[in-house]
Amino acid sequence: MAAASAPVSQPRAYPLIVEKDVQIPMRDGTLLYADVFRPDGGDQRFPAIMNISVYQKDKLWVPPADLEEKANPYMAWETVNPMWWVPRGYACVRLDARGSGKSPGQSEPSSYQEALDFYDGIEWIAKQPWCTGNIGTCGISYHASSQWRVANLQPPSLKAICPWEGRADQYRDQAYHGGIFALGFIGNWWLTHTAHHLLGRPRGYNPDSFHNDMLWQFMRNDLDSEYWRQCSARWERITVPVFSVGNWGGFSLHLRGNTEGYMNAASRHKKLRIHTGTHFHPFHSEEGRMDQLRWFDHWLKGMDTGILDEPPVKLEIRTGGSRKPYPFRFENEWPLARTKWTKRYLKVEREPSGDEAAVEGELVPVPPPKTATLTYAASGSTSAGVASASSLATTHGSTGRTGVSFVTPPMREDTEITGPLVLVLWASSTSEDMDIFVTLRNIGPDGKDVWECGQHGQPVPLTKGWLRASHRQLDPARTLPYRPYHAHNERLWLKPGEPVECQVEIWPTCMVFGQGHRLRVDIQPRDGVGSVPYTHYHAEYNAGAENTIYAGGDKASYLLLPVIPA
Repeated sequence: MAAASAPVSQPRAYPLIVEKDVQIPMRDGTLLYADVFRPDGGDQRFPAIMNISVYQKDKLWVPPADLEEKANPYMAWETVNPMWWVPRGYACVRLDARGSGKSPGQSEPSSYQEALDFYDGIEWIAKQPWCTGNIGTCGISYHASSQWRVANLQPPSLKAICPWEGRADQYRDQAYHGGIFALGFIGNWWLTHTAHHLLGRPRGYNPDSFHNDMLWQFMRNDLDSEYWRQCSARWERITVPVFSVGNWGGFSLHLRGNTEGYMNAASRHKKLRIHTGTHFHPFHSEEGRMDQLRWFDHWLKGMDTGILDEPPVKLEIRTGGSRKPYPFRFENEWPLARTKWTKRYLKVEREPSGDEAAVEGELVPVPPPKTATLTYAASGSTSAGVASASSLATTHGSTGRTGVSFVTPPMREDTEITGPLVLVLWASSTSEDMDIFVTLRNIGPDGKDVWECGQHGQPVPLTKGWLRASHRQLDPARTLPYRPYHAHNERLWLKPGEPVECQVEIWPTCMVFGQGHRLRVDIQPRDGVGSVPYTHYHAEYNAGAENTIYAGGDKASYLLLPVIPA
């Protein structure tokens, strides 16, 4: 498009000013510490791009050799590179969150208090004599989720945000997938950053840093409540221009926040971009940086970069199995208006098998006339059996396959599926509750998985969905035909053997299935293929129980697919 050739800030030979450990006062008198990297332009003033996190502003990131931005002494994990932005006339500010790095105080990661502190930091930086008063925020993951929270508060100097692969709803996106506690990632994350602070260099200057009971609070507050709303995006309050950036491979933590943000934020000016690759390569690519630069040049410098002349949605369209970027395609909305919402019904054909390659049935266009059932064990057995007091029984999965699978016939022609998905499943259990784990897979003509690149560079399937059956109640005001929204505010316990309808939200995906490929859906009581490190806690109600799913007749279970016409 012609807009892509519009002017952007060009690098100039500004001397670099580095101000370490700048004290920024908070409204309660606490002083938090920041590093400021800015151009020396004499009397010239510059806008700033800011971050706040618990990742330690002084912790050097040495990137991999294949990153397009090369290593330098000022790079930090998941943040913009000052050596690229400062020559283009921007200051870069990194703020250590309260109780982390060099900042004193009570640690409370991803909290309302942290959003207040970010607000105060933004307004303080905006008033500095070298600053134009225009502030933007940009960064990945933690540095993205913090942007949603501060945007709730509408700091006057915040002119634009770019949350790059960032969860927005702390309950639904990160802590409880479908009401099932996502222990694997968050537990490891908390332990790692506690170690970084207490066993790493911060102990020498901040020995009480990162002292929090975050995991206890997460598990104590296992239903949605004001506890979670305070530390999540409140879409009606977010009015700042938003460039929401997701990753198709980020279906277990961040992608939902970016699509929900684009659909629901009250901002007049919104853009959505979804790409592929690792968590950091696209952010530091020349192509990715140009999107960021054009966005901030427009909102922080008033330059006509043409970015608002382009359609608001930019999607990388996956065709299967590449480790390199796929071509982008512009769209006018999300989900795509031309989507042909297509039901594929579960049809039972054989009894469950422990064979990894086995499938129990087909996905068909017409519901089977009679109801059939499949019953499988709710608890896989490790070498230690099923021991509810054993960490092995809850975290290390089972020996062998669990659950059941369904597959489409081979595609007769290339078929694109792009958008959110739903599995409507009739199910029952012998226990008072039931965990439903859904994995969508692209199966090649050779019968093998076609893997995509996950955020950590690991092979991943297409996407996943989860639901704890007792959390099946929907919020009718927020539920859409293609995206159920579960209230998560009470438990509807199961009665043994009594089937209930469960609508499982499956996070968005994009894939052009080649001719001869099949779509496979796994329905399991535990994490399926490609889950690590985003695994879940398997509660004691699974032990010794049996789950049953129903298909056909008056209990027609189906997968709703967003098929995009050729």
